[in-house]
Amino acid sequence: MTRLEIEEKVKTLLLEDLEIDEENIFPESRLKQDMGIDSLDFVDIVVIVERYFGFKIQAKEMAGINTFTQFCDYLESKVNA
Repeated sequence: MTRLEIEEKVKTLLLEDLEIDEENIFPESRLKQDMGIDSLDFVDIVVIVERYFGFKIQAKEMAGINTFTQFCDYLESKVNA
C-alpha cells in the first residue's frame, strides 16, 4: 500500500467514521486539539484500523503520535513492515 493510499484511507475514515470536518484534516493537524479526537474516538480508531489495515494499534506505540502525518507514518510503518 502506498503512502498516498494510506493517507486517503485515513482521511476517509476520519470523515466517515469519526465525522471529523474535512477543513480540520491537513498534514500538520493535531489529532486532539485540531480534530477534536478524544479518548473514546481513539477506541474507535483502534477498531477501524484493525478492520481496514489488519493489525491492532498498541497504546504505547501511539504515545508520541500527535499529528495526522505522524499517524500516517505509524500506519505506513506497520502496513509495509
